[in-house]
Amino acid sequence: MKVFGIAGYSGSGKTTLLEKLIPVLTARGLKVSVIKHAHHGFDIDRPGKDSYRHREAGAAEVLLSCHDRWALMHERRDEGEVTLNELLARLAPCDLVLIEGFKQEPVPKLEVYRPENGKPPLFSERSDIVAIATDAELATHLPILPLNDVGAIADFVMTTLELQERPC
Repeated sequence: MKVFGIAGYSGSGKTTLLEKLIPVLTARGLKVSVIKHAHHGFDIDRPGKDSYRHREAGAAEVLLSCHDRWALMHERRDEGEVTLNELLARLAPCDLVLIEGFKQEPVPKLEVYRPENGKPPLFSERSDIVAIATDAELATHLPILPLNDVGAIADFVMTTLELQERPC
C-alpha cells in the first residue's frame, strides 16, 4: 500500500479536497482507503444502542456488521495514542491510503494552504511536504498545485507514488 498525506490547518479544506480527490482516483482504477486523525475524542456509537452498551460493559472490541458495511470499534482505554503503522496494519489491502491529519508522520504530504486562515504555511517546517495546493502566491521551490484542480492533484499523487492507472 502506498501512503500519501493531506496536511493543513483546520478550515483549510483538507476534507473537501479528499471528498473530490477520492472519486477521481477511484475512476482511474485505484482502490483507495482513508485514515482520518481526530484531535478530539469521537464516538460513532449512541448511548442506549446494544453496541454502546457492550463497550460500556468493558468489551475490548465491538464489531458492527450489516449488508452494506462493517465497523470495528477498538477501545484503547489506557493504551495511549494509536500509531499510523498500527492503523495501516488494520486496513484491507488497497492501492493507496490517503491520510488526513497525522502531521508528524514522515510520509509524503500535500499541504492545503489558505492564507485567509491567518496561519503560516507548514511546508517551511516540514520536509515531508512535497507540494502545496493553494490559490495563493508562495515563494517556494515546491510544486504549487491549483487548489481546485483535482485532476492535477490526482496526477501529482499518482506520479509521486508511481501509481499506474488501471481500467475499471
